[in-house]
Amino acid sequence: MQGLHLTADLHGCLPHGRAHAAMTDRTALRELCLAAVRRSGLAPVGELFHRFEPAGPGEPAGVTGVVLLAESHLAVHTWPELGAVTLDVYVCNFGADNSARARALLAALEQAFAPAQAERHEIARGARRPIAPA
Repeated sequence: MQGLHLTADLHGCLPHGRAHAAMTDRTALRELCLAAVRRSGLAPVGELFHRFEPAGPGEPAGVTGVVLLAESHLAVHTWPELGAVTLDVYVCNFGADNSARARALLAALEQAFAPAQAERHEIARGARRPIAPA
């Protein structure tokens, strides 16, 4: 069960190009995520992307996307009205160390959204050795 969980809170994501579309358009976010997953060397096995309703007329609406990976998952949540994005990448390292691939995926998405600020965290998950049942 040993794995690596990476998170990033992105602030000041500027409204430009492909990343701006991905903040408000379900299809654009899906394409961005799947391309980044494949470039990182991870294997997508399922996905779900949902665009929320705008808070009011003329307001932007965010998108949430999840890509299930053979290695675990990617989750992305956008808040275009705040210029913010949260990223969550978890990989298990059962059979192979996928840590470098997870870091590459997070870095690619962060670069695409071009935040003014980013807060990142890494969490080692799971026991290093099996624990005997009590």
